[in-house]
Amino acid sequence: MATEYKFSEIIANPAIKERWDKVRRYFFLRESTYDMTNRCNIRCEGCYYFTGEKQGAAETKSPEAWKRLLEEEKARGITFVVLAGAEPSLVPELCAACHEVIPLGAIASNGLKPLPREIEYRIHLSVWGNDRTSLAIRKAPDMLVRQVENYQGDPRAIFVYTFTPVNIEEAREVTELLARQGLQITFNMFSAPVGYGGPLRHTAATLARTAQVMTELLAEYPETVVFSPYNILAHTRPQGLHALFSCSYPRMNQSTDIGLGRSFRQYRTDLRWDRDAACCVPDTDCDDCRHYAAGSAVVTARMYRHATDPTTFSAWLDYVDTYLAVWVKGYKKGTNLCATPVIPSSNQ
Repeated sequence: MATEYKFSEIIANPAIKERWDKVRRYFFLRESTYDMTNRCNIRCEGCYYFTGEKQGAAETKSPEAWKRLLEEEKARGITFVVLAGAEPSLVPELCAACHEVIPLGAIASNGLKPLPREIEYRIHLSVWGNDRTSLAIRKAPDMLVRQVENYQGDPRAIFVYTFTPVNIEEAREVTELLARQGLQITFNMFSAPVGYGGPLRHTAATLARTAQVMTELLAEYPETVVFSPYNILAHTRPQGLHALFSCSYPRMNQSTDIGLGRSFRQYRTDLRWDRDAACCVPDTDCDDCRHYAAGSAVVTARMYRHATDPTTFSAWLDYVDTYLAVWVKGYKKGTNLCATPVIPSSNQ
């Protein structure tokens, strides 16, 4: 019979207690996401933005209008913003307006145009392979070279490597290059948009190989790779995040009583939002969703499912520590506590 632990017994371990005290200081974070523009300077295979209706929303180009929206968001308790869309670096004045109102946040960018330094959000630079693959999949030459040039030495920047079936073996080449430059990388999984039937959708074999490569790179480049064994486990299962953890975002969560179901909104470029479509990566096929942005909320929201024993709770703390290091500028990730995580069942 498995040992039953009280929470006080779990955090009696000094390493666990220290990590718990570190991460819980950030429990005030409440996010929403915002499409800043419907324009992009590249067009990628399998792009979620150019799926569905959001790409047709009219652009709001007034910084004052964005400031008013963010003031309203701040008043209803939003403390962290994620600026995305097609390509937010094309509208730096709008990003700056958001930063002026809510100073904590992150921007998802392809990195081909540098964002002004006074916008002190974390900047996620999307990488879909080496430059040969980027040219084939994203129709842009020398992407990694230009990204590194634009963000060399910039503490805001973290590179987000999206694993697809065609670029798994290139992850080592990219990680080695970034390690030599003193830059950091985290990992994402291609999650198919609704209706997508192209070559980037993962199979059981590519998921298993991705997990193996992630594990090797995390072990070999601990100062470069911002990830944990539990991140690897949670994002490379045959089941998606919703099947494993039950998604907290409004699109899949009918509850408005507490958490993301109540607070989260996903605004389009016309400053409107639709609860029925609201999630961190709209128009993703929910059954195939293994997206790092989704996991940052979906897995972390399941604290009590993981607070069953020291090992499982340590794995969850590693995941939260990773999430904060990836998303919050200036937060430093600690050493992973759990090397052998197990996903707890939904009845825990």
